[in-house]
Amino acid sequence: MTPPDRIRIVLVGTQHPGNIGSAARAIKTMGLSRLVLVAPEKPLDIEAHALAAGADDVLSAAVHHASLADALADCRLVLGCTARSRRVALDELLPRDGAARAVAAAGDGAEVALVFGRERTGLSNDELQLCHAAVHIPANPEYSSLNLAAAVQVLSYELRLALLAAQPDDSGGAGRADPPASHAELEGFFGQLAGTLDAIDFHKGRAPDSAMRKLRRLFLRAELDVREVRLLRGILADADRMAMLAGQRR
Repeated sequence: MTPPDRIRIVLVGTQHPGNIGSAARAIKTMGLSRLVLVAPEKPLDIEAHALAAGADDVLSAAVHHASLADALADCRLVLGCTARSRRVALDELLPRDGAARAVAAAGDGAEVALVFGRERTGLSNDELQLCHAAVHIPANPEYSSLNLAAAVQVLSYELRLALLAAQPDDSGGAGRADPPASHAELEGFFGQLAGTLDAIDFHKGRAPDSAMRKLRRLFLRAELDVREVRLLRGILADADRMAMLAGQRR
């Protein structure tokens, strides 16, 4: 069973069958297939299949439950997609962070659910109590009304990105092909970078401390791996050599 097969999209108390069809289309376009319906107000109809736009297989395979607790019984991670103004104290995640957490759990063999509430009222506080964390889409605060299927599309897209990032690369390894650079390797690179900037007169008489602080922050944010540090140090070595040759010509 692959990680996408362990991730289910759960719609609770959906009022309009068309939204279920649109949600099915949204998840299928992002490589997901598991749709769970909890006590929808109306059965699936022609509109649902029309708006599914070819995702009829997802609709046909949708699992129905009478309660959210039943739908989540075998899950080890449950993320509730909701607005912020709730009285239930839950960790709040942005969609990208929630997707990363979901994919990591699914990669470890856990069953994962992303739960979406009713079109008008969302998830109740009792339903949120069943979730391990909340996912909040940072929409425009002056107009934050987001259609149910649109919200499903946003989260499904983030899940897609996280799943692609977790796939093995061409070299056969999972995730990064090379280990992250060690502290000593980074400090060696920074030392060489400082020397090269001096050699090419980058600072033009200005104190180098401010520029080096900014460059350190930039490269530390990039979370360089061992191979990337080697590449950058090779570039610096060539820059040093060219600076030396230019000095000799002068």
